[in-house]
Amino acid sequence: MDLKETEILGDDVNTHWYYLSKAKALTKLLGNFTPKKIMDIGAGSGYFSKLLLNETTASEAWCVDISYEREETANEHGKPIHFVRGIDETDADLVLLMDVLEHVDDDVGLLKEYVDKVPANTKFLISVPAFEWLWSPHDDFLEHRRRYTLRQLESVVQSTGLSIERSCYYFGVVLPLAVLTRFASRNSGKKESQLKRHSKFVNTVLKTLCSLDLIFFEKNKVGGLTVFCYAEKKEK
Repeated sequence: MDLKETEILGDDVNTHWYYLSKAKALTKLLGNFTPKKIMDIGAGSGYFSKLLLNETTASEAWCVDISYEREETANEHGKPIHFVRGIDETDADLVLLMDVLEHVDDDVGLLKEYVDKVPANTKFLISVPAFEWLWSPHDDFLEHRRRYTLRQLESVVQSTGLSIERSCYYFGVVLPLAVLTRFASRNSGKKESQLKRHSKFVNTVLKTLCSLDLIFFEKNKVGGLTVFCYAEKKEK
């Protein structure tokens, strides 16, 4: 989760349709798997780690982000959540990279770095923005390097030795709306995030649309705003 967006949304991040919907997609992709220890790369505020600490039996989370001004440990639902700038080998059994790979020049290298730090059977949940043709000032503002197709993300993941269990697009239902707003913003010449605070009505409508998306998104190989990949580090 990008800290720039946290600053924009403030406390509204906990009720915003985009993050609530992405969190529901994350938990649905995990299925029956319940993590014991989470490593959250590029974690920002730790939104997704906090969610899992609250909603599962996971006992601890390590949020890793080079943008943290200081390292500290907090408490979430009676469980430790550590905010650190880096981490060595770990026994985490779930690694999150939520909208991270698009920020670095060497996406394969970054992912491989963390694949090498965890034991076999560790799960990886990865999300990235979809489709280069959707590029807009939103991507410039967030300092993205690229956007991905499903096949491109699968190729990156497989290049690190991970075995893909599920991959799909999400936010397919709201894709037409995003196309209109992204294309319109290209004429503004202003670098800014497309994430906005909405009225309660608009927020509810968008959440409802994304709830419909959740019914079939795991089989969506056609299109959406986000690409998800759920993979595992197998025994050699």
